[in-house]
Parts: sequence; C-alpha cells; structure tokens
Amino acid sequence: MSRFKILSIDGGGIKGVFPASFLGEVETAFDLTSAGRYFDLIAGTSVGGILALGLGLGLTAREMAKFLVSLGPGVFPPGNTSTLRLLLGFNRYDPGPLRSALETIFGKKTLADSQIRLLIPSFDASKADIHIYKTAHSKRLMMDYRVEAVEVAMATAAAPTYFPAYDSKNNIAFVDGGVWGNNPVALAVVEALTLLRQDPDNIDVLSLGCTDEPLDFKSGWHTGLYWLRRAVFAAMRGQSRSALGMAMHLTGRDKGADRILRIDPIVRTNRFCLDGTKQIVDLRGLGYSHARNALPDIRERFFSEPCEPFVSLHK
Repeated sequence: MSRFKILSIDGGGIKGVFPASFLGEVETAFDLTSAGRYFDLIAGTSVGGILALGLGLGLTAREMAKFLVSLGPGVFPPGNTSTLRLLLGFNRYDPGPLRSALETIFGKKTLADSQIRLLIPSFDASKADIHIYKTAHSKRLMMDYRVEAVEVAMATAAAPTYFPAYDSKNNIAFVDGGVWGNNPVALAVVEALTLLRQDPDNIDVLSLGCTDEPLDFKSGWHTGLYWLRRAVFAAMRGQSRSALGMAMHLTGRDKGADRILRIDPIVRTNRFCLDGTKQIVDLRGLGYSHARNALPDIRERFFSEPCEPFVSLHK
C-alpha cells in the first residue's frame, strides 16, 4: 500500500512567501512538474489556503510564489497601519486588490476542479462557528465543490483588523480561518483517519509554517496592556503547538513513530510580520536555504513518486 501523504500549510499573511518559495525550490531541485501532485491531501489556512487552492488547481509552487511576491505591495500598501485607523474602526487594507488578483489567477474555477483533496478552514462570523471548506472527497460532502476558488480564498484570508469580514455569495460573513485553525495539521490528520479511512501507520505529513519567533511571556508586568499586545501571539502559538501535538499523537507518537515533519524556522522577534512587504526578498531566501537543507530528508519520503490525481465525487 502506498503511503497517504499530507501537506499542511499555516497561515501567515505575506510570510506565506516562505512556504511557497520552499516548495518552489523543491520543484526546481527535483525537476517536478508541481509539488502538489505528490500529496493526497493538502490543508491550508489563510495564505496557506490560497497556496493549497493554487496547487490543487494545477499551478506550480513556483507560480504561487511569484504570485505572492507580485501581490504583496498591492494588497498591503504602506501608510495604512496606524493605530488611529484601527481605533476609528477602519480595517487596515481594502480587500479589493486581493480579490482582483485571485480572480486573475483562479478565474471561475471551483473546488470541483481541484485535482487534489483540499481542506481549508474559515470562520463563520454570522453564527460564530467554525467552517471548513472541503473538496468532494466523500459522498457526505455535497455542497462545497460548487464554490468558486476565489470565494474560498477570500473567506479563509479575511484576517481581522487587516481586512473586513468577507460577505460571501451565500450571505454568510466569513473571517480568516487563522482565528481558530492557523495550523491545520491536526484537522488534516483527522480528515485522513475518519472520512478517508486511512491507517495511522500509513500517513506521512509535511507541515510548513510561516516562520516562528521566540516569545518571552514572563518578562514585564502581566497587566491588561501586556496581554492586549500579546494575547493574539499566545493564542496562535498555543493553537499551533496543540495541533501539532494532536497530529503526532494520532499518527503514532506513542509508538515511537515520527510521521510528521515540521519545517517552521525560528527567526528573531519582529523579523517578519503579516503585512511586511519589505521583507519579501528575505523570505524567499529563507525558503531557498531551508529547502536546500531539507532535500535529503524529503526526497524519498514525499517526492519519490506522484499520487493519483483526485477526481471530485460530485461534479
């Protein structure tokens, strides 16, 4: 039995240039048509969801990296990041340029056009509940396959304070999936074990972050202002660690198995930010250097042979 291979990509705004560049360098080094073809399931949140959609729809990681690099300055123009704007109730950025760019690259394609199983978290702000977009890889999944890729991308990437909630065609307001599932690795593993009925011993996961940084929660006074500044970082760090731990447990860590390879470089505090377009060049370089180091470990494990193309059960 061939292994069931999962690619999981975190959210991280413009920092998504790192995983996109990492995969693009893998494609170049191994002379691959597309890195996405080597995975049975791809899970992605926010920018990770955009990358997952691109790979599922047949684009290469190199093309998606180029897309993010060219997209950044238009989506995150300078001068919109002041605290005053936020206090006055404005979001930092207009979602229009993002939607226009997505329409250019995805067109009218839907989840039914994906050649790879996809799982993309969002958050339904209309009823304050989680929402996960999925391809029709089970007979139980009877609606999402009709949704356009642009809609899914806008729903998963509507980061609070950066963009307004996304009002979908179905009259639901969606917020960035990162508010509850920024690291979707556990969701992907559960999907493989349940709906896709995979044996945990048969699963192999490549989990890509968008860089991490050391955070010292003991320093300073733990006042309201202290936690106002750090609560988001604490929540996202906790969710990611929890997701990774659950995924490892479900795939056999208690048996000594190591079925999850996590690549998420630690960088100095405030080195990169979600809308920091000036650091794009450095993020590309980081992707190159980490791909160079990882090539010996990932070639046979993930990229020795492509997976069978997925065909939507509903069309």
